[in-house]
Amino acid sequence: MKQSIEKKKAKALQLMKQLDLCEDFVEMFKEKGIVTYFEQHIGYWAFQDEELIAKIKAFEEKWNALVFAVTHEYCEFGECYSFLYIPDEKDEWDDMVQRTDERNVFYAFAYVWNKDYEYDSEFGSILVKTRFGGLRRVA
Repeated sequence: MKQSIEKKKAKALQLMKQLDLCEDFVEMFKEKGIVTYFEQHIGYWAFQDEELIAKIKAFEEKWNALVFAVTHEYCEFGECYSFLYIPDEKDEWDDMVQRTDERNVFYAFAYVWNKDYEYDSEFGSILVKTRFGGLRRVA
């Protein structure tokens, strides 16, 4: 069953609060739908990067999903953007972000866009750490 954008947004806001993201980022997403991307825990508005925002929109359209946060990192296998998102299948929502035994570290289901090697882009679990209201992929 197709989920409404309002239900997806409500779940995204719940996860953003669970991740303890900066209230400004949560409010901008809540009020204007603005996605934040993070580099080393520092947040930037995704709309500042035209290529990134186009990729987010294409992903959301193709998969009927809602991206609520993105991490950006340079890995040994390419420049990667990890999209944390809410899928259309509601039965998957409870597994999208799970706390680990370590403080402020979470497993998150994400779509990882490998900008350098597009064919290596994929869905999977990543490990993220929150700090000072920001987010960083750590594995």
